[in-house]
Amino acid sequence: MNPQDALSALQPLREPANIGWWPPAPGWWMLALLILLLVTAAAWILYRHWRRRAYRRRALHQLRELRANHARHADVIRYTTELNALLKRVALDAYARDDLAAASGEAWETFLNESAPDGPRFDTGFTQAVYRNDSTSLCADSLHAAARHWLRYHRVPA
Repeated sequence: MNPQDALSALQPLREPANIGWWPPAPGWWMLALLILLLVTAAAWILYRHWRRRAYRRRALHQLRELRANHARHADVIRYTTELNALLKRVALDAYARDDLAAASGEAWETFLNESAPDGPRFDTGFTQAVYRNDSTSLCADSLHAAARHWLRYHRVPA
């Protein structure tokens, strides 16, 4: 028998089927689980951060309302009084009550100016000007800028 004839009698080689992508290997399942856990943890942290800052969003909304009322009535004394009350409410929500509940005058102004990073500052004596009914020493625009800056950026101790 001729060796060439024996080779021609063989059937052609069959290639194995391609390896499918499903089901994935256990390592891919673990990687998917790890990614899911990380995304869930990140979403939870962002949600908690968003919830902790809710008082700031409410206060900024109230500040916009105060500004709109001031634009209609143009009463600087009333605007300053309401603005000071808003700042005090926010400070009492964010900080320890023992430290701030009785703060007024110069101590209150110092606290406001020192608890926010660099930016617009509250004018010295703006709270006393309300009691003196001295609207000439009050500038609603600078008070609004300082209040907006403080509401956005004040630092709350952990």
